[in-house]
Amino acid sequence: MSSSDEVACGKKTSWPELVGKSIEEAKKIILEDRPDVKTVEVFPVGTIVTEDFRLDRVRIFVDIVAEIPRIG
Repeated sequence: MSSSDEVACGKKTSWPELVGKSIEEAKKIILEDRPDVKTVEVFPVGTIVTEDFRLDRVRIFVDIVAEIPRIG
């Protein structure tokens, strides 16, 4: 863990290694690394979110189309 991935208390605050992983896999790893996190929120890239800082929340922003879009 590099110094940019932790806060003064030594807990991980970012997960660059999760880029490209599935949302479920990312959530699992985040919650394993930080059991004190109460909420993992998933949003499309560009979503407007509040700017309040919470130590018990992680936000994941996604922008990939996982399946073929179809009419029906």
